Amino acid sequence: ENQAYYYSNYQEISPNHQILAFSEDTSGDLQYTLYFKDLNTGTLYKDKIENTSGEVVWALDNKTIFYIKKHPVTLLGYQVYRHKLGSNEEDVLVYEEKDNSFYLGIGNSTSRNYLYIMAGSTTSSEVLYLHANKPNGEFKSFHPRESNHEYSVEEFNNEFYILTNWQAQNFRVMKTSLEHSNNKQKWQEVIAHDKETLIYDLNVFSNYIVLEQRNDGILHLKVINRSDGSSKLIQSKEQTYTMWLDYNPQQNTDVLRYSYASMTIPFTVYEYDMQTEKQKILKRDEIATEYNPDDFHSEKLLVKARDGEMVPVSLVYKKSAIPLGLRPLLVYGYGSYGSSVDPTFSYSRISLLNRGFIYAIAHVRGSQAKGRQWYEDGKLLKKKNTFTDFVDVTKGLLEKDYGDKNNVFAVGGSAGGLLMGVIANTDGMLYKGIIAQVPFVDVITTMLDEDIPLTTGEFDEWGNPKVKEFYDYMMSYSPYDNVKKQNYPNMLVTTGLNDTQVQYWEPAKWVAKLREMKTDNNLLLLRTNMDAGHGGTSGRYQQYKEVAEEYGFLIKLISD
Repeated sequence: ENQAYYYSNYQEISPNHQILAFSEDTSGDLQYTLYFKDLNTGTLYKDKIENTSGEVVWALDNKTIFYIKKHPVTLLGYQVYRHKLGSNEEDVLVYEEKDNSFYLGIGNSTSRNYLYIMAGSTTSSEVLYLHANKPNGEFKSFHPRESNHEYSVEEFNNEFYILTNWQAQNFRVMKTSLEHSNNKQKWQEVIAHDKETLIYDLNVFSNYIVLEQRNDGILHLKVINRSDGSSKLIQSKEQTYTMWLDYNPQQNTDVLRYSYASMTIPFTVYEYDMQTEKQKILKRDEIATEYNPDDFHSEKLLVKARDGEMVPVSLVYKKSAIPLGLRPLLVYGYGSYGSSVDPTFSYSRISLLNRGFIYAIAHVRGSQAKGRQWYEDGKLLKKKNTFTDFVDVTKGLLEKDYGDKNNVFAVGGSAGGLLMGVIANTDGMLYKGIIAQVPFVDVITTMLDEDIPLTTGEFDEWGNPKVKEFYDYMMSYSPYDNVKKQNYPNMLVTTGLNDTQVQYWEPAKWVAKLREMKTDNNLLLLRTNMDAGHGGTSGRYQQYKEVAEEYGFLIKLISD
């Protein structure tokens, strides 16, 4: 209340359900303050912990919590502290990350028996564990970090199931005891590597293991019977959709909760009986306006890139007598960090679809849409594949009569804003308009400044510009450094004054250079939110206002 910006990224209830720990950020700079609330009386504890990542985990004594402190300069989470609620004792440092290319996270096992510290870089990870009923003990490494080895763990009945890419690019599942956790040679394989399927996550139950995995671009769930090894996929009637694990705190059950969404179906929580395969909807998000999913069509396509690779595309449009080839086309892209933009529902997007837009997601290289190699082929010295894939998808859709070539638009944010900046330089006039949200566009300057929060942790993503080979390659595509005297499309660029991930001056100086160099009279707009950070504004109606401004930009260009 009475804040221009407010966001709470984490809420965690104590094991006895009496105390709520929650975080808040009132500026958008991702520095969170922790508070604690007595759920019986509704009063706040005097305990207040500032400059944290917002994450918190409880020990089983209901009074000890662990949290992550942020570095005062880089703003990276780098220290884990132990705090006793209501005590005058000084908080105790239990772990400090010395390598600033690693990020920290904290959590606990599904059973709540163990607390975890997770340290991870772009290519490596390490898990440290502590029994939750021994909060004053010392965290121990499950397996020491190694170059190019990523893993996570899940405990069940004192056995640890490991999701690992050791000798398995798309990950496999192994298990071990704590006694042998440091010796990979004694790990036992439970689920073998599949070169066509990337495993993201797993839940372990008494009788089943459930995998969250991606195959041919689609995120779905596979249920494996632990007794006989038989398996089945949870089915969907749609071509393109997203299915993922929900919160499943009980392990001794045959009932699974999972979430589902598609480009036509709102977010839905299902309860699925793994034995009978029967399921029911527990909750589906409601839509305030009249909406019938049968009025819309979604599908998945493959579009050939210039090097012969087939790029997956998810798209949606409203069924109408208007030919697809006469409709405006909006293409969205990201393609970095292995992050895959899944086809899910958007309430605001209905407004565009009702106006005849075709909306497409280009699952370009740099994501993991087609497995881990798809990511490897879109980073470092192969980063340009991300950009050319996006352009080739746009052209391929037009060739297939999806969209009017005179009304093609592109949108992307953050690293997707980098993508927008590159295509504006290389193929800008293919698009009537481009929306670049909080765009990472001054690649060289940012990656040379190791005091900026994300720089050192991303040398394995973009490269280290202090190495000539990477400097030359990054310089060859960096949007700011490649602005030239030419025509540019209509552009809307957004930023936030408190953005700590892509500082506001990056898009600001890029827009200034574009204004100086461009040879056209097209729109070039810069919107700066003075009360927000990387994620934009926090209030629901303010978020709607920002979306409305972006949609208004597109609609105006169609009407002109």
